[in-house]
Amino acid sequence: MATLSACASPPWPNPDSPNSNPNPNFLPDQSQTLDFDSLMPPQPESPPPNHHHSPDASPPESSPSPPPPSILYLSFNQDQACFAAAADNGFRIYNCDPFRELFRREFDGGGIGHVEMLFRCNILALVGGGPNPQYPPNKVMIWDDHQGRCIGELSFRAAVRGVRLRRDRIIVVVEQKIFVYNFADLKLVQQIETVPNPKGLCAVSQLSDSLVLACPGLHKGQIRVEHYAQKKTKFISAHDSRIACFALTLDGQLIATASTKGTLIRIFDTDHGTLLQEVRRGANAAEIYSLAFSSTAQWLAVSSDKGTVHVFSLKVNSSIPEQEKSQSSSNSDAAITPSSSSRSFIKLKGVLPKYFNSEWSVAQFHLQEGSHYTVAFGLQKNTVIILGMDGRYDLKKLLHAVIDSYSVYLRCCRFYCNT
Repeated sequence: MATLSACASPPWPNPDSPNSNPNPNFLPDQSQTLDFDSLMPPQPESPPPNHHHSPDASPPESSPSPPPPSILYLSFNQDQACFAAAADNGFRIYNCDPFRELFRREFDGGGIGHVEMLFRCNILALVGGGPNPQYPPNKVMIWDDHQGRCIGELSFRAAVRGVRLRRDRIIVVVEQKIFVYNFADLKLVQQIETVPNPKGLCAVSQLSDSLVLACPGLHKGQIRVEHYAQKKTKFISAHDSRIACFALTLDGQLIATASTKGTLIRIFDTDHGTLLQEVRRGANAAEIYSLAFSSTAQWLAVSSDKGTVHVFSLKVNSSIPEQEKSQSSSNSDAAITPSSSSRSFIKLKGVLPKYFNSEWSVAQFHLQEGSHYTVAFGLQKNTVIILGMDGRYDLKKLLHAVIDSYSVYLRCCRFYCNT
């Protein structure tokens, strides 16, 4: 059972308050270049040379340099404007576009295995991790960066696998259970049983008037969707294999799912559990690392261990205002059209095997195979942001009428040194 520790004696910040939600008093970097040397603890100065030492004395041995920090976890905030990097010596927060470091916190070698932002406010959720965890891995620490300390904690009997934040909820994932809390008073709202969930899979909508939570069900390949406004639960049999990854739209009306096979991605209506669209990443099995909808639910991005990020055009509707959709479409969101080769396959639908009738991605970005990449859509129209566990940051743009594998490189850099 989760408990609120005595360290939460200060008044609990209300995430719905206008004073706690705007851009906080971050401590921004004064330059665009990251100072990796500051990650290292200060080295003791060498003593002055002794000119009277014995000729038999051996020269002093230089102390080995400490290893550079390693990234343990990467996550975007709720509107993909920022991202957080947890490392074995603390955490850092970055702005996505323009790319720059906002602030960092280091804990004298203590590791952070999970960091979750609440939009751009001063409240974060931290979980210890790495060889020397800063906090116990079975606790979620509520960090107030204005005060520079933890103001509360949630304790569990098992290691925490994931955390999700809304302005009004904290969701904590352990191996076979999910806990839902009110943010204002940390009261437990619901406990949900799941299949073994070592990845901490969970997704929650972010619109204030739509609270939808998705998590693994009690059976292989099943998704459970909680609609809190309607007070109903929907189970979706998404795949025959185990669920590997899923993502919700901002309003929670659509969910994209992938199985451990990693060849097909399916998009469902969360209200009725109806399969709306099926797209194909490839023919060979792959591990899906992340799925991301664009803000207008017109695009879906998929990253995998094949070193590729695929972008698919969606034909489903969300509750995004029609004016915003039409404006986005007029700015080239709908400018990508099927190629002539794709249209020729449509004529043979029902004749060729299902593989040839599959819907394929309209754009691909090729990266280093084997690296773990997390993907999201940028605030600029038709831009994709790719984060790598190797410290790589990519900002890429889709062309107006490109098909298959054409993209525009905008920016690539390393935001973290871990080599």
